[in-house]
Amino acid sequence: MKDEKGYFYIIDAFLAVLILLIVILMVNSIVSMSNPNYSSDSHNFKSAQDTMELLSSGINSTDRVFIEDISSILDENHNSKYSVRKVSKLCREKFKKLGLKNYQFKENNVLGGKVLASSGALGEDVSVASRNYGDYSYTLYIW
Repeated sequence: MKDEKGYFYIIDAFLAVLILLIVILMVNSIVSMSNPNYSSDSHNFKSAQDTMELLSSGINSTDRVFIEDISSILDENHNSKYSVRKVSKLCREKFKKLGLKNYQFKENNVLGGKVLASSGALGEDVSVASRNYGDYSYTLYIW
């Protein structure tokens, strides 16, 4: 009889050690799991937002900003082809200066979605930022 109880204690101890080992392995695997890296996704989002912020803000209240300048050119020339070409040239120069390689910049409201500047074939991972100035609504796509 005493020998039969010994088997139960051995089986009970073995199960306890087995459960403890499983718990330790689970905790170890959870701790060693790598966290997903979202920095590349947010980087594109930030670059479009940051670039548009640069285009639409000045250092102080007396500075004219890029969005204001191109809106004035378009408005003063009644959105003529000449003014669109001039604005397109200014945009390309500005984006080159900012180091953008793949982008599309367009006006959505007054010009009806006219692309003012573009570079590179459209990619899959596109970040978008929009700003309004007066009647004009500008959208910048960066990929």
